[in-house]
Parts: sequence; structure tokens; C-alpha cells
Amino acid sequence: MSNQYRLAVIPIFVIGLITMGGSQTFATELGKEVSVPNHLQDGDEFNMKVRKLISHGKLLFGANWTNQEGGGRPLTKGTGSPLTDSSSPLVFPRNFNRISAPDTNSCAGCHNKPRIGGGGEIVTNAFLPGQRFDFATFDHNDTTPTRGALDEEGKFVQQQTIANSRNTLGLFGSGYIEMLSRQMTTDLQKIRDSITSGRNAELISKGVSFGTLARNQDGSWNTSDVNGLLASSLVSDGAGNPPSLIIKPFHQSGGVVSLRQFTNNAFNQHHGIQSTERFGINIDADGDDFVNEITRADITAVTLFQAQLAVPGRVIPNDPEIEAAVRIGEQVFQNIGCSGCHVPKLPLDKKGWIFSEPNPFNPKGNLQAGNTQEYKIDLTEEKLDQPRLKVEKEVVWVPAFTDLKLHDITSGPGDPNREPIDQNAPEGSAEFFAGNSRFMTRKLWGTANEPPYFHHGQYTTMRQAIEAHRGEAYGTYVKWTALSEAHQNSVIEFLKTLQILPEGTKHLVVDERGNKKEWP
Repeated sequence: MSNQYRLAVIPIFVIGLITMGGSQTFATELGKEVSVPNHLQDGDEFNMKVRKLISHGKLLFGANWTNQEGGGRPLTKGTGSPLTDSSSPLVFPRNFNRISAPDTNSCAGCHNKPRIGGGGEIVTNAFLPGQRFDFATFDHNDTTPTRGALDEEGKFVQQQTIANSRNTLGLFGSGYIEMLSRQMTTDLQKIRDSITSGRNAELISKGVSFGTLARNQDGSWNTSDVNGLLASSLVSDGAGNPPSLIIKPFHQSGGVVSLRQFTNNAFNQHHGIQSTERFGINIDADGDDFVNEITRADITAVTLFQAQLAVPGRVIPNDPEIEAAVRIGEQVFQNIGCSGCHVPKLPLDKKGWIFSEPNPFNPKGNLQAGNTQEYKIDLTEEKLDQPRLKVEKEVVWVPAFTDLKLHDITSGPGDPNREPIDQNAPEGSAEFFAGNSRFMTRKLWGTANEPPYFHHGQYTTMRQAIEAHRGEAYGTYVKWTALSEAHQNSVIEFLKTLQILPEGTKHLVVDERGNKKEWP
């Protein structure tokens, strides 16, 4: 662990100030234990050099929040709603809860594999949407719904049914992912807006098809043949209110539009830190006697830190046998149909590599376009976290191995890979308790050194994850089972090359020593 990382996560103890004249002036907060002694004020982000702003974002991402700076949320749930039972506030010994949260005091506590900003071990799994409970207890003497043991239907929950246990995903390359989703959403909406009554059109962006959208003769919308999008993106209540078709690329089952929304959610749910843009300025939303716990400018800094994280690359050892296997495995991966969903690369054009804040599709509770000036950062800038993607003929190709669609990869109701809760349905609804089997196509870049695998993180090998693909991927699974042992092993060797590279690595493809490697 580097000294830089240690400084990012260990609380700073404010002890005093020395004046220029040599006399000592003690700080008024002598002995205070906080991780972030200085917050940005709104507007500061536009008067700072980008590297300093990102550095502040890294500090916030690695900070161990304490109850002396607003850590914890005594009177609110992780959803932001008031506790069901305000007479039992979330204070010691109820201040942390592994399932209903707060469950960690640092973003880096979970996102750290193989370095800060990455994924997490099984021990860092999040339980979604367990945060709708005050304090999960499983106590059968508790008969109040969503307090600790009863769900919205009045049924006693178990560990396996209270929430979905989700593996922590890495954030490397996420700035490019957000920009791809913005561009693809814009493409789908343009196609939507061109459809007249009685007509239909295929929704295609960047070579990825989302099915066919149609309009009835009365102008109303028919989304029955649209696929790969959340139900919330297909809602329409009349001709004048078309489906949004918004792609929500974050969370393993989708549902989160932007890194900013992800950040606002996580700070409140996991740490009990309320942002001003969601909860209001000078408002103590959670009853902990702290206001303005994290500012709009702070959230911008954390968002930019995540957006500029390096893109994953490839590590290919200088071993002729492994090299040959990797070449074969990559071809077999395509031949049996894996690349139909795990699309090897998607194009960012029209200067889509210029990341901007805020995202124009942000939902309420997150900074909206027009509420402040736009902040822009060039994701190809060499001064950002290395390595980076480059512009080639006015296009940046993003080798993330995803189509940014939702797919059912389970074999049916009895598949243990299904989830008990559909977190994207209204809480307590029939759809909510019907469970979930649709997941965003896993971005395979960086996957090899971010175990464990699958959405639940209960597979210790990539081979197990491959063999769990059923449902929409059943045809590919059958082709996988028909492969020779040598060809299956070659696919695994190919996947093992997809890694998050050591900090400061300049090249996207390197050998086992970190030296640049030429590869087709």
C-alpha cells in the first residue's frame, strides 16, 4: 500500500496553525477527527486546475468518514426516506449494518481491487435494495414492515430474500462508458422522434440493436418489441409522452444513469453523507446535527476522479504457448457467439471523449443541465490516470466488451442466479417481488484481476461464470460445451489477458514485466 493511498484513507487530525510571525495560534477545532478538513465551495471547481480537482475527488473517494463530519444517518434510510421507526435512530450500536447500511465509511473500502477505484472481494458485496429497511435484524418479534424483519407485504425476510447480494464492480474506464450511453440514448431518441403514426423503426446505435419501436394509428407507442432497456425507459402514457429510451449503464441490473447519480446514492446509502444537491443547502436531512456534508463542487470532484480512471488493458506473457492460446481463444470467443453481447469495442464519435458534467439525462435529485455552467474534461488527455485511449480518425474505440444492454442470462425461475428482488421496480410492487434475471452485459475489460465473478461474486473462476450463461445465451453455452478442452482453455487464456494495469502504465498492451507489447 503506497503512502499516497494511506494519506487518502486515514483520518486527518487537526492540531493547530503556526502564524508567519512565529507565535502559535491554535485552531478552534483542536482534537477534531475528520478525514476531509476542507470542502470545496460551489464554484470552486471552475477556478481550479483539473489535476487539483481530481486530486480532491480522490481524497473524498478514499476518505474514512467520521461522525464528526456527518458520517452516519440517524433518522433516515439509505433510500433517503425517513426511518419507519424514528424512535430507534441509527446511532451506536445501530450505526452500521452490513445489509441495510451504512455498511462502510469509505468508497475505497469496497472499490480497491487491484487498486483504488477497482472492484472488491466477496466480503465487500452490497445488498440491494436492503437500504429500504431501517436496520435489518430478522427479528420475528418485530412486526413493523421495513423496520427490521418484515417486508412491504408483511412477510418475514431471510438473508437470501431481503436483498440482492451484489459483487462490487470496478470503475476503471467508466467515463467512456457513461459517454457511450449518452450517445446511444441520443441516437435511440432521434430514431424515436422520426416515427410517425402507424409506422415503426429499428432502434440501432453503434451497431447494437434494441429491437423495434412502433406507433399505433392513434399515435400511441408500442414498445412490445423493444429489448435490452429497463421498464422505466419504456413507460409512455400517451402519444405526447413517448418512452425515454434512456440507457442506464451503472449497477449490474442497470438503473443508474451517471457516475454522479451513482455517487450521490452511494454517499448517502453506504456512508450516511448527504450531498447538498440532493438534500438541500443548510438542511439537516438525517438528523445528525450536520448540514452541507458534501457540496455540489465536491460531488463534481468525486465524479471526475471516477470518470478519468485509467482504461483497463491487456497483459500477454512472452510465452509462445500462451500467446498461441490467446490468439486462438480470442477467435473462438467470437466464433461461438460471446461477442454478440460482449461486443469487443464500441465507437465514441462526435468528440464524445469530452466528458461533461452534468449528464443531460440525470434524474431529479442530481445536478441538472442548466443549473450551473458545464464542466468539461478530455478523457484522452495524457495527464490523466494512465493508460488512456487515443483518437483515431475522429473516433475513440472503447474496448469494453459490452453492448450496454440488459439480458436474461438465467435458465428460468429455479435458476439460483436469479435475484429475489427487482430493484428497478416500485418498492413493494408485484414486479418488485417477482425478482430479477436481467443484467447489464458485463464489461469484460479488467475482469481477470477483479475476482470474484458474476453479479453475485460467488464464482471463483471465469469458467464458472461462462458455464452459468443460460437464457438468452443458451445457444452460446451449448457451443461452449461442444468445444474441445484445448479450445475452452484457450478462451480462458484470452480472458486472463483482460486486466487493470498497474498505475502509471503507459501502454494498453504489455507483457508480464509491464513492457509494451505489439499485438494485433
